[in-house]
Amino acid sequence: MANILVVDDELGIRDLLSEILNDEGHNVDLAENAAQARAARARGPHDLVLLDIWMPDTDGVTLLKEWASAGALTMPVIMMSGHATIDTAVEATRIGAFSFLEKPITLQKLLKAVEQGLARQQQRKAPVVEAVAVVHLPADVPRSLPVHSAEPIDAGPTASQAFDLDKPLREARDGFEKAYFEFHLAKEGGSMTRVAEKTGLERTHLYRKLRQLGVDLGRGKRAS
Repeated sequence: MANILVVDDELGIRDLLSEILNDEGHNVDLAENAAQARAARARGPHDLVLLDIWMPDTDGVTLLKEWASAGALTMPVIMMSGHATIDTAVEATRIGAFSFLEKPITLQKLLKAVEQGLARQQQRKAPVVEAVAVVHLPADVPRSLPVHSAEPIDAGPTASQAFDLDKPLREARDGFEKAYFEFHLAKEGGSMTRVAEKTGLERTHLYRKLRQLGVDLGRGKRAS
């Protein structure tokens, strides 16, 4: 769905954020310091960066300033810290940070910040619509083209073709539910949050249901 870079010197935080973002269908690169973050940025573009402020080699604000001065701040950057002051957060925002997350980071705040950052990035990538000249046709020129007959469109299999209705009710229902969840996983790009909202299930219940039905959670994830 999106390429996200997580930069944090704490292994536990890197693993946690990676697990959550992978569950949401994103591709995640990890870096434990500024040097690895620079190398990751050089390997390929990212749609979003989660950047820790306090790191052993170069702090996150300095790295953010480095990217901004080099014209490499082409993606939203969400700063993270458990010890930063308000002045630090204001400075990071002034340099070009998209937002700031205070540790410990809750799941809801993380997903909301990531969603908003990716929406901003999508706006940046949106193509510019050029003006189209309006041509005024003479009155005797037909305003529409003749319609030619076409082959009928195959609407897909009917319910009786898609599912074996001769099975016992429980098995037939499991088959339908598996197809139902696989459809929504593919439609939402593997985002467990959006599938949970769409189907009206809690995430924990949804995970348990998918495992019970044998749904491959990797199938819905789109390559970016």
